[in-house]
Amino acid sequence: MSDEALEILATETRLFPPSREFANQANAKKELYEQAQNNPLEFWDEQADRLQWDTRWQQTLDWSDAPVSKWFVGGKLNVAVNCVDRHVENGNGDRIAFYFEGEPGDSETITYQQLKDRVCQAANGLTQLGIKSGDRVAIYMPMIPQAVIAMLACARIGATHSVVFGGFSAEALRSRIEDANATHVITSDGGFRKGSAFALKSAVDEAVKDLAFVQKVLVVKRTAQEVSWDAKRDVWWDEVVDTQSTAHNPEFFDAEHPLFILYTSGTTGKPKGILHTTGGYLTQVSYTHNVVFDIKPATDIYWCTADVGWITGHSYVAYGPTSNGATQVIYEGTPDTPHKARWWEIVEKYGVTILYTAPTAIRTFMKWGDEFPAAHNLSSLRLLGSVGESINPEAWIWYRETIGAGKCPIVDTWWQTETGGIMISPLPGVTDCKPGSAMRPLPGISAEILNESGEVLSHNGHAGYLSLTKPWPGMLRGIWGDMERFRENYWSKFEGKYFAGDGAKWDTDGAIWLLGRVDDVMNVSGHRISTTEVESALVSHPMVAEAAVVGANDEMTGQGIVAFVILRAGSVDGPDVAKTLRDHVAKEIGAIAKPRQIMIVPELPKTRSGKIMRRLLRDVAENRTLGDVTTLADSAVMNLISAGLSATTTED
Repeated sequence: MSDEALEILATETRLFPPSREFANQANAKKELYEQAQNNPLEFWDEQADRLQWDTRWQQTLDWSDAPVSKWFVGGKLNVAVNCVDRHVENGNGDRIAFYFEGEPGDSETITYQQLKDRVCQAANGLTQLGIKSGDRVAIYMPMIPQAVIAMLACARIGATHSVVFGGFSAEALRSRIEDANATHVITSDGGFRKGSAFALKSAVDEAVKDLAFVQKVLVVKRTAQEVSWDAKRDVWWDEVVDTQSTAHNPEFFDAEHPLFILYTSGTTGKPKGILHTTGGYLTQVSYTHNVVFDIKPATDIYWCTADVGWITGHSYVAYGPTSNGATQVIYEGTPDTPHKARWWEIVEKYGVTILYTAPTAIRTFMKWGDEFPAAHNLSSLRLLGSVGESINPEAWIWYRETIGAGKCPIVDTWWQTETGGIMISPLPGVTDCKPGSAMRPLPGISAEILNESGEVLSHNGHAGYLSLTKPWPGMLRGIWGDMERFRENYWSKFEGKYFAGDGAKWDTDGAIWLLGRVDDVMNVSGHRISTTEVESALVSHPMVAEAAVVGANDEMTGQGIVAFVILRAGSVDGPDVAKTLRDHVAKEIGAIAKPRQIMIVPELPKTRSGKIMRRLLRDVAENRTLGDVTTLADSAVMNLISAGLSATTTED
């Protein structure tokens, strides 16, 4: 890293203003903030007018049954028409919708005309299987075009889809199918990951065993692996869908018609089925995709690396970009197959201009070394995005310098499954950026930081609870089948305000810093310390590639800080490393934040989507029996961590 970058990192207060060149061509203008503040409902009307409606709404917002909102009341539209048909009708049928890159190296190019034909065929096929408006359909697929096509086909006929990440177990899939009472499942024989085929159909077979309400399982042939077959239940995609007519007359649905259910983890251990509806959700993701990513559909090549099994893949692969007529890259595999430059090879191959990925991936690339991106031409990139968790300042700088050549704005986005779309982010060309800060709420979004009593905290650096204080179009409409839990989880802490469950603080410049989940904020001797802050401090040390921090019960201080650290290539573990890192944290944050224990580990426990499973690290830190490890990409990692804990402890 350059001396200039290290100087920036050391201060963490330097603002990166937008370049004049970028500002002149940006989709967003600073007037949006004033417009949204002065007349929020009129502002949202204008954003909804970016879509194609069959029937215009009579009322923008009905908040009479708060916390359940209704947006664009009386309006009717079809999501698939907005995401596909209208681009063809507007003369853009030849524009590329998707560049698909399979992990084995196979590829496919799909135009908007071809996408329309295939979505119509799928809609006809689903109808032939007996699926109708209001039915729930579970989708359990790898990251292939048919996954997005299936989602759009469900939306076209008014069926509510529930996409389940293809890395989840049969048990996790079954629980979601049962909770949604999904009558049909769409899957594939399998997919490709890390150089070999993995199975999906067998997991579906196990999940739907004895579920009499599941009528049909529709199966895409992806890997040609052998699968078990129930002739009464199972049908092949190519036989049912690919043989259909490419003509389909869409029906238009009420703005509050359920679009999808997406399950997310909860503190009770039971997944929550987050419900999103049609008009408000599509308005939100189309608007935010347009202004946050500054999308120029005629020229940009956009790549969001998320799987459609997560909300990012819903909002910023399946719906937001297609509603704007964007050209996208879809990649099936992992970043290191067949080599560690795979992503940069894809960026160069397709001339990707906008890249949206997770801090976990960015830190992984840092750990691997600069030589991999340096081997490819990344000059096409003009904007970078970060999603999923707070990005530490060093990773932000590395992303900007090494991937963006020091010229790309970075949109560090905060949002949730529940919010539907991005809520806090810089607007490229409009707002300044700070390494590690999501900056400020987007136009149309009202967010505050509150203390325990619900009082608004000023811009004084004090930490509190992030809360959304006014309704927004893409907000969740409830938890499927459990409205009491919806009210308790999100609306009971601060009356009339949405409690995000995240800690945050303003700085004196009016920038928001996310501090992680509230249950990831540690209380050490009466001091509130964010795991994110300690992790950022550790990763800022030149020896550290990645770190995860948890709070463990401590008889003396209430909680003690336990850190699990991966060293960079070339750094050698030794008796003084833990002390050096503890002293570094004390220097960066203060002595109160010095970890009680530091463990040098070869890897961190991560799900198949790359999220760190901190609850398992807490189990290790507190000498408890490990919880469920079935969602880990490699469960053997926990054995290595547990075995080495006592040998790598440093305490005062």
